[in-house]
Amino acid sequence: MAKSELNSTSFLNKEFSQIEAYILQRDSFNPKVSKVDVAWHLDHMLKTINVICKSLEASNPAAFKPNFSLTRTLIYAWGDFPRGVAKSPRVVLPPDNILTEDLYIQIEMAKENLQKIQDLDSKVHFEHPYFSVINKRQSIKFLKIHTRHHLKIVADIVKK
Repeated sequence: MAKSELNSTSFLNKEFSQIEAYILQRDSFNPKVSKVDVAWHLDHMLKTINVICKSLEASNPAAFKPNFSLTRTLIYAWGDFPRGVAKSPRVVLPPDNILTEDLYIQIEMAKENLQKIQDLDSKVHFEHPYFSVINKRQSIKFLKIHTRHHLKIVADIVKK
């Protein structure tokens, strides 16, 4: 991902369009691909964006200490995650009943939150469960990789 893309408020616009298009197939399910339906993946992607943005906003840039994570380095270089390996933190797990209206609301919130973080200090950060503490640039890259990962799964679910 180019540096200019990381500094753009539109870096997930293509993915947001895909998410919106997949809402029509929200109930699609393929147990050979995933244990959960399309709506679960859409809700999870959006919750992840919103939670990370809020965490970045709430962080203290002065408290950031650069760190090394081999896992993060490898995943970022590869540009994807292996499927079925990681467990999502509870805070980004979808509810049992995912409302279509809530998906649209979360898309708008995600767009607003991504806009807000563009002006934050480069050392705002959050603690990722597998990648240690990551700064704004690393968080943006994570959001791109994470969102694309789940969109690939959704595409595989809806394939006939």
